[in-house]
Amino acid sequence: MKPTETTDLDENVARWLDWDKNEATRAELKALVDAGDRPALLRLFGARLAFGTAGIRGRMGPGPGRMNHLVIVQTTQGLVAHLLGEFPRQQDRQRGVVVGYDGRHNSRSFAEITASIILKAGVPVYLFSRLCPTPFVPFAIRQHNLLAGIMITASHNPKEDNGYKVYWQNGAQIIPPHDKGIQGQILGNLEPWPGSWDTSALGASDMLRDPLQAARDQYFRTLGGSVLDARLNSGTSLRFTYTAMHGVGHAYMAEAFRSCCFQPLVTVEEQKDPDPEFPTVKFPNPEEGKSALDLSMRTADASGSTVIIANDPDADRLAVAEKDVQTGAWRVFSGNELGALLGWWSLHCYTRTHPGAPLRDVYMLSSTVSSMILDTMARAEGFNFIETLTGFKWMGNVAADLLAAGKTVLFAFEEAIGFMWGTSVLDKDGISAGVKAAELAAFLDSRGQTLGGKLADIYDTTRGTSWAGSTR
Repeated sequence: MKPTETTDLDENVARWLDWDKNEATRAELKALVDAGDRPALLRLFGARLAFGTAGIRGRMGPGPGRMNHLVIVQTTQGLVAHLLGEFPRQQDRQRGVVVGYDGRHNSRSFAEITASIILKAGVPVYLFSRLCPTPFVPFAIRQHNLLAGIMITASHNPKEDNGYKVYWQNGAQIIPPHDKGIQGQILGNLEPWPGSWDTSALGASDMLRDPLQAARDQYFRTLGGSVLDARLNSGTSLRFTYTAMHGVGHAYMAEAFRSCCFQPLVTVEEQKDPDPEFPTVKFPNPEEGKSALDLSMRTADASGSTVIIANDPDADRLAVAEKDVQTGAWRVFSGNELGALLGWWSLHCYTRTHPGAPLRDVYMLSSTVSSMILDTMARAEGFNFIETLTGFKWMGNVAADLLAAGKTVLFAFEEAIGFMWGTSVLDKDGISAGVKAAELAAFLDSRGQTLGGKLADIYDTTRGTSWAGSTR
């Protein structure tokens, strides 16, 4: 019989100490046992981290209720068991799985254990050789026609956290029944398999590949090919300040700006490089607004920049702020406001590059917790709008279904500063959304308008079907 977690705390703790081969978490747990700290042990063993939105996420520490190397072993074993059940043919399994990781504590070692376990199951692994933005994992899935993808990240959570995010073969985050299937397999494979702790295969396996360069090349080639007016971008007088929020985004956003013909970014140097301690921000989340963008605003003020672009640490979310040159005040746009602006811009770009094309097969999406501005635009302009359940896992999967049916998906957003521009990535992507926000700002500036002014126009609808923000 396979071992399962019981209600007996001492038994579960003893088994955990037997299975956990990471000296740091074993020592932390052993200290609690030696001190007789049962309340702390109950917190760690009272409930296992369970699959939720596309995976698991939580505070790092020992025990099944925290993120640690043994939880990664168990989770990957469950995922592998589910994959082997879903793809019983060996030829299908050879398509492989991609694994990426961010700059948080333990992210690289979590990724290496994950990759090693998958390799030992006979499934090829595309393991990013360096830190990468979360959007590059779903991008690589579709680029290489892979079975699945895993990103080790806690996104914008506090520094104490980490996570394990799973994508399916369509490039979208997992949804039922896969989440429940993986969770069931985790519980059925709690004991580490022989060799699960051994990562030496990463140095010798001919089934291990690095997708980084191919992903970068194609991603930025696609992004550069979507530019509406390269001369306008290169000639804009606007200066853009960028912060990576101590995450992975800087090199990727800098390359995005080059690909789209912009002049170099003004960089918030103190937040440029990945740092798992996030020393300059209490919460590494640009959604916090001005409190998270203080350094960006000071940098922008000192450089004469009037637009700030910010990513969260794994670069899948985007914040934008604009300076009022008359008052000197900064406005941080909400997710719903950016959704309106980028939705308008996506339709404008489409109608400019497809003059006279009907919009009957063109779609935009947002979730139920977000503004209905795209629905209002759709009614006025003639494209289609779909509202989904909360979360990009639903929008990504709906978008994948629309693509399979031959439809065109321009844009999707959720109010928590998540934006999907086009369909190269079927998830929120702060890199592509960031450079598209810059492109919109440059376009508006060339016409003597600001982002805030355009937003007012978009919201200024008139009677009937007339739309003051029309792209026509």
